[in-house]
Amino acid sequence: MSQQNLESLDVEAIREEFPILEREFDGQQVVYLDNAATTQTPDVVVDAMSDYYRESNANVHRGIHHLSQAASIAYEEAHDRVADFIGADGRKEVIFTKNTTESENLVAYSWGLNELGPGDRVVLTEMEHHASLVTWQQVAHRAGADVEYIRVDDTGRLDMNHARELIDDDTAIVSAVHVSNTLGTVNPVTELTELAHEHDALSFIDGAQAVPNRPVDVGEIDADFYAFSGHKMAGPTGIGVLYGKQAVLEELEPYLYGGGMIRKVTFEDSTWGELPWKFEPGTPPIAEAVGLHAAVDWLEEIGMDRIEAHEQELAAYAYDRLTAEGDVEIYGPEGGPDRGGLVSFNLEGVHSHDLASIMNDHTVAVRAGDHCTQPLHDKLGVPASTRASFYVYNTREEVDKLVAALEDARTLFA
Repeated sequence: MSQQNLESLDVEAIREEFPILEREFDGQQVVYLDNAATTQTPDVVVDAMSDYYRESNANVHRGIHHLSQAASIAYEEAHDRVADFIGADGRKEVIFTKNTTESENLVAYSWGLNELGPGDRVVLTEMEHHASLVTWQQVAHRAGADVEYIRVDDTGRLDMNHARELIDDDTAIVSAVHVSNTLGTVNPVTELTELAHEHDALSFIDGAQAVPNRPVDVGEIDADFYAFSGHKMAGPTGIGVLYGKQAVLEELEPYLYGGGMIRKVTFEDSTWGELPWKFEPGTPPIAEAVGLHAAVDWLEEIGMDRIEAHEQELAAYAYDRLTAEGDVEIYGPEGGPDRGGLVSFNLEGVHSHDLASIMNDHTVAVRAGDHCTQPLHDKLGVPASTRASFYVYNTREEVDKLVAALEDARTLFA
């Protein structure tokens, strides 16, 4: 994105909607670059949730009084809004969970334990988040199925020739991350889905790092399942989304049981309610759904194309600045359409945890560790990395502060 176009996105006005970005520690204003873990929440989302608690707080689908009806309408409208946002075919294809991890587990338990068996293959990628890798690994172990991993090449991209070798008629499901939370790689998820469907396999896409910062149309991707989390897209914690094709969801058995998801219960047996409620037992995240609705409205008002371009510009700028330092190793593709809005790196001679601590002395908030991708870090040959991840409220000047803090680390560990 050109600087002129970047300026058309009024970042300073956007920042005013996030009072937390004005916080100071030891006289220094916070620089928040940990957005791949959790984005900050704008006032409009906080206000929407506060208004719900002040004016409409009641349980849903269980009462005929005014407050329960208002809460039920707000909760159902949140499903409708999310469905429209991602191109789903209505609320029956949108299930609210706690987070992406629970969405992965829902499919793995409801479908995987019932359908997988010896001789079946689960195909993942080497860059999977533990939410996907560990879940499918453990369910496959229980079911006696095999797990294979699409290789990551030296550029941080998937080896699609290897993908074509692995995905065959023994494959039952392909589960892949849309955007890597460590490498920043934007994967060809539509192509992976096509490969899966060519062999009558299902496709599951982890969109936790994609939906917050780029236009996503699940109809175009054609995945059978797609998951993401509210707290990574300017929404509240405690709510995630599982999209599933209606025809596929209709065939799945729930793996959590209780009130709110049943049609009829006798002492002998139970039957399930309609979608999406059969996968949402108990009291659901009502206030969080209201907040997610507000977050989606807020994101679309800015424009997902503009958010994507802004993040790509910042990631490219950070990549170039860090590369110029000479003693910084960066992981994943160079800045551009193949990279999302994050950069993971290591400073020569400094452990990532030490570097993150020094960054914190400069009030620069980054993430250090394996980012829930231990096998990927093993492949990279490093125990951990430092990750700076950007969002719509971040600026070039904040990237400059990140780079400036490296000098302190060099001095301390010289």
